[in-house]
Amino acid sequence: MVLLLPDGEPESERRASALSYAAVLPLGRALARAGRAEGLVVHWVRYRSRGWNGPDARLAADASWAVEEVVRRYGDVPVCLAGHGMGGRAALHAAGHPAVNSVLALAPWLPEDDVAAPPEPVEQLVGRHVLIVHGTNDRTTDPELSYRLAERAKKSNRDTCRFEVHSDGHALRQYQEEVLALAADFVRGSLFTRTYARPVADALAAPPPLGLRMPLAAGFGRALRA
Repeated sequence: MVLLLPDGEPESERRASALSYAAVLPLGRALARAGRAEGLVVHWVRYRSRGWNGPDARLAADASWAVEEVVRRYGDVPVCLAGHGMGGRAALHAAGHPAVNSVLALAPWLPEDDVAAPPEPVEQLVGRHVLIVHGTNDRTTDPELSYRLAERAKKSNRDTCRFEVHSDGHALRQYQEEVLALAADFVRGSLFTRTYARPVADALAAPPPLGLRMPLAAGFGRALRA
């Protein structure tokens, strides 16, 4: 099972944006197509509202509720939380549920470092396969923040890696084909214990900073099909 977590906003009580759901549609289709033969099911998480809303962490709470629903409806199946932007942050936060096998965070929105606030948690990522993908030209959320989080996570969870998409922005549209191919390879490898593509395996095995600043090569998806 893959649960898709769309982008959101730091503070808002408004209903979730239809545009945010449309933005993750290509990811959902790519993952469903890649895992269809192995029984992969993809669902969207419908947020109560689009805001993270400080300590309420509402998007993460909605993600946790969705995992509980998966367990209730489908039983003991491994779950991958796949999110973009604020949805990426929600995926990372909700990873502590026992059913969660892996986390895919695309351009995750993370708060700026604040000495007065506790750092983003990483202990819930232990025992999960974690892939973070971030464009180096992201103007919405600083890619350096996702690197720092990955660096902390890697200390206690070796199955953590991070890819950089050079010159791409927050939406990761410039190299969308490569990003979707990378996501599909990671999800299939994590949920179905298949062999990862060599770049993913190398990134997981490499120590920081190499495995956390792995460049996503142009033509990644085409190379896998060749």
